[in-house]
Amino acid sequence: MAKKATVTWAGEPAAHDYPAAESYLRLLVSPDTAEVLTSLLSQASTVTHPAKDLLRAARLPLLAVDDPEVAKDVKKSADGVSLSPVLLVRGDLVTGRSLQIADGYHRVCAGYHLNEDTDVPCRIVSLPAAAVG
Repeated sequence: MAKKATVTWAGEPAAHDYPAAESYLRLLVSPDTAEVLTSLLSQASTVTHPAKDLLRAARLPLLAVDDPEVAKDVKKSADGVSLSPVLLVRGDLVTGRSLQIADGYHRVCAGYHLNEDTDVPCRIVSLPAAAVG
């Protein structure tokens, strides 16, 4: 049986991940709420979740390994470059709102392709109650 590749993850998200997450979140919520969520993400603890569960909770397909951004992250990992943890906004089972990968979708897919059982470090926050009402 072939040994599964391991993924090396950085301890902290890259500084440029936060503005990218905020830009994406501004498409889904008000600019003020996006700013609050980004601030909360920067302060959140890092936890891990399996790549396969992140994709299911986000209701996103696994991107092909030859997707340019996924391929770039797979190559980085193969070259020993650590991938940045992903930034998430928690979904809501009751309302049907899916998990939002605010930054890191390609990294989740790359991690899955390298090892389907990989645990992906992530920062996850809930949508503030004021934004839900």
